[in-house]
Amino acid sequence: MEWQGWFALALTLMVLATLAFTRIGSHLVLMGALTILSVSGIITAKDALAGFSNEGLITVAAMFIVAAGIHASGGVDLLVQHLMGHPKTVRKAQSRICFPVTILSAFLNNTPLVATMIPAVHSLAKKIDIAPSKLMIPLSYAAILGGTLTLIGTSTNLVVNGQYQSLTGNPGFSLFSITPIALPVALIGLTFMIWWFPRALPNYRNEPLLEKMREFTLEVAVANNGPLVGKTVQQAGLRNLKRVYLVEIVREAHILTAVAPDEILMGGDRLVFVGDTEAISDLLRINGLIPSTHEGDSVLIGKQSERRLVEAAISPHSDCIGDTIRESNFRSRYGAVVLAVARNGERVAGNLGSIQLQAGDTLLLDARPDFVSRQRYNKDFLVINDLDSEPPRHQYAYAAWAILFGIIGLASFEVTSMLNAALMGAAAMLVTGCCSVNQAQKSLDLGVIITIAASFALGAALKSTGVTTVIADVVINLSGGDALLILIFTYITISILTEIISNNAAAVLMLPIVIDMTNTAHLNAEPFIFAIMMAASASFATPIGYQTNLMVQGPGGYRFSDFLKVGIPMNIIIGIATITMISLLYPLKA
Repeated sequence: MEWQGWFALALTLMVLATLAFTRIGSHLVLMGALTILSVSGIITAKDALAGFSNEGLITVAAMFIVAAGIHASGGVDLLVQHLMGHPKTVRKAQSRICFPVTILSAFLNNTPLVATMIPAVHSLAKKIDIAPSKLMIPLSYAAILGGTLTLIGTSTNLVVNGQYQSLTGNPGFSLFSITPIALPVALIGLTFMIWWFPRALPNYRNEPLLEKMREFTLEVAVANNGPLVGKTVQQAGLRNLKRVYLVEIVREAHILTAVAPDEILMGGDRLVFVGDTEAISDLLRINGLIPSTHEGDSVLIGKQSERRLVEAAISPHSDCIGDTIRESNFRSRYGAVVLAVARNGERVAGNLGSIQLQAGDTLLLDARPDFVSRQRYNKDFLVINDLDSEPPRHQYAYAAWAILFGIIGLASFEVTSMLNAALMGAAAMLVTGCCSVNQAQKSLDLGVIITIAASFALGAALKSTGVTTVIADVVINLSGGDALLILIFTYITISILTEIISNNAAAVLMLPIVIDMTNTAHLNAEPFIFAIMMAASASFATPIGYQTNLMVQGPGGYRFSDFLKVGIPMNIIIGIATITMISLLYPLKA
């Protein structure tokens, strides 16, 4: 190798060390590497920026918006309500979570799916009186396994497919090309989880956040002609909610206290709960519940896409001090609806409309976006927290699912490319109102997108300077040219890399090396590409190896060692199953 090759190799090792041993964001590290490679002239500007126009990357971005549409429309909530039920044991609870999540994550981005499921899983854990730590890791692992089932199940598969097309000029893979391998592997993984995890996972029942939460008096209304009218409190799913409990129902001039589970809900009922700010967000995700107001019949203060949740404290100079919420004409005066009130960290007795406001009261408001900006120039409120969340658009849930199935159909029958199907799906989510432009923008994880795009530059440098050829020759010589040994080496290397750096970066760095190995040893490239996809996603042993693992670490109260205990056996089992399935289904030699 010439000096350019040694420089690219040294830079790659530095990148890997930085990602493994520091907390610097992977997008910053890889953008730094891209800059060095471009400025030094090792790669051209075209090669440096090629990742940003890669077909796989653009498909990933479009699928982020599609997933946002499913989430924002309450599409996942729709399934959760019907599938969770009331399991009697830990094993049954894990089954109720794992199988639906595996199927959903085959077609939805894992991150918003797991984010949506975490509150539901917490609620289920409380309802059946088991520790959340028994359910959170299975939630993440099921999403990981499901993501391997299709080309769009995880960003890694899309990125590998896009880079494979760029490097080889081949047409790439279809939506279900990887499914014959991934489906048996996923079933093996799920079977092992449901057999072993009830005993192996820790039983952490501490929930310090619940002990320290501020108690708000929350109030929502049952929508007239909504799906909850005529249902009992129990049937509506309003019993045993996490972080919130039903105190009373205000029905016209009557107040029903000590609400029984079989109490029938009527349109216009005002439901008074006690809970925290997260609880009101969960309540408003239930189809049929709407913000409650005390100023006329309309409960809306504007278009849904123009509203957000804001937590604010009443200042000593506010004009509403001394008035009840009903008397203050809050909506017309401030352009906001009071959803909840807390005083000195505790609930205030009575229903929401009768509470007399005092300085220092903390309010949870359903407000227009300009409410926050206006408070910079007046002294009525001190904005504590702009929660920046929008209520789900339940009326679009079925439309969102129809769009997703349309994408799957177009790609499956090769009516158009995966890229075009994803772009049309993203556009349809916005045009139909399944998600707002704001929600679509927030769904685009720029850190992930930049990491993927910038890692292409490092892969291009390794290939253009001949490093990949040298590494390929070393591996072939060490394995004696045995195709199965090369496959095993490929899987293990990527599996280790993906535990310490991002799964996308690991896949993109290894793909040029693997392609050179298969070309040099005259091997069939396709099974090795599938090994990259599977190994890059099969990250179970550490919380930092996969984003969903990191997401469930806090809610489950896990220690690093908890992931090692159950994740290392998972890595081994999934690795053996993957290599076995690839060997059985595909000829390794060309």
